[in-house]
Amino acid sequence: MSAAHMVYCPSYASYFGFLGAASALVFGNMGAAYGTWKSAVGMAAMAKLPRHRVQPEMVIKSMLPVIMAGVCGIYGLIIAVIIANGVDSENYSLFSGYAHLAAGLAVGLSNLASGLSIGMCGDIGVRDSARQPKLYIGMVLIWSFASALGLYGLIVGLIIAVKNDNIICETGTL
Repeated sequence: MSAAHMVYCPSYASYFGFLGAASALVFGNMGAAYGTWKSAVGMAAMAKLPRHRVQPEMVIKSMLPVIMAGVCGIYGLIIAVIIANGVDSENYSLFSGYAHLAAGLAVGLSNLASGLSIGMCGDIGVRDSARQPKLYIGMVLIWSFASALGLYGLIVGLIIAVKNDNIICETGTL
């Protein structure tokens, strides 16, 4: 191995790539889990309201924040698969490792934030929409903007993950 290979293509570079893939999946699923849980708490509270005050179709409509929260986990899965497929044990530079780590963190943390905001808005939104159905359209807009945070992270993560470093990691002996 040459000195340049040791500097730019060390054996531990793939650690950063796999850490990025794991971060995207873990943080994205944490956001999805929190958003689903918190929205389901709102649905459970809605079920305790008197029947004459809740429209039956609101039960189905209240599933929307749960579905939107689940998308956070899907975004994390998408970038984790892309990153994991890009990691190579032989020809993998530190630049690629750091880029994949940054991409995974960008997607994971933005989807964690998205899931947290969907969950908080979902809980209150489902309860209030059950009491006053006219609020539903406004709540859908709020959920959409909260969900957009995760999409922004996915876009940036994809751009970072496919960056080319132009470093050729040659294997061999001295």
